[in-house]
Amino acid sequence: MSLHLADVTLTYPDGEARLTALDRVSLDVPRGSLTAVAGPSGSGKSSLLAVAATLVTPDAGRVVVDGTDTAGLGRAALTALRRRSIGLVFQQPGLLPSLTAVEQLQLMAHLAGRPARTARARALDLLDAVGLAAQAGRRPGRLSGGQRQRVAIARALVNQPTVLLVDEPTSALDSERGRAVVELLADLTRRQGTATVLVTHDRSHLALADQVAEVHDGRLEVVART
Repeated sequence: MSLHLADVTLTYPDGEARLTALDRVSLDVPRGSLTAVAGPSGSGKSSLLAVAATLVTPDAGRVVVDGTDTAGLGRAALTALRRRSIGLVFQQPGLLPSLTAVEQLQLMAHLAGRPARTARARALDLLDAVGLAAQAGRRPGRLSGGQRQRVAIARALVNQPTVLLVDEPTSALDSERGRAVVELLADLTRRQGTATVLVTHDRSHLALADQVAEVHDGRLEVVART
């Protein structure tokens, strides 16, 4: 199991009280599988991703990433774990406008300490895997919205993470391009062997997942497995 959440509770200050964002949430995501998480706005989906990414420490419960229990880890150790084991894809690709597609990936590899030659080879292989080999030398301004999101996905995979966390990657895309991005994620999850969590507002994407979880008022329930 590459991602394991057990009885995770997360609260935030709300005046003199506290607001419960996650209420005893448990979730297991094996390698090579895609879990889709759906639910209304404000239900706790983004909080779930933040905790799974080790960006936010829960009040209670366990978060285990690639066999490492994150409880008690300091800031430096958590940063190292994220660089080594977690890939993140956000709603907006967040590409640097001055860098080409391949350079976006090479930069992430450099930050993780990978040798330049092997980093470039890995970057080119991933751009080929997402169908952008011919656009490797293009900057974001010369790429379509769907192509930019594909670069972001490839960038998240460049350091060979075991966990891939994806937040609403199709929110700025039309339905056809959005489905193509989710189909790509499902395919790469199996080929790259990642434990992938996809937060999505589009319920038509749920059929592409290996398991589906619903979040309501901070509580999570797995409602379907294939």
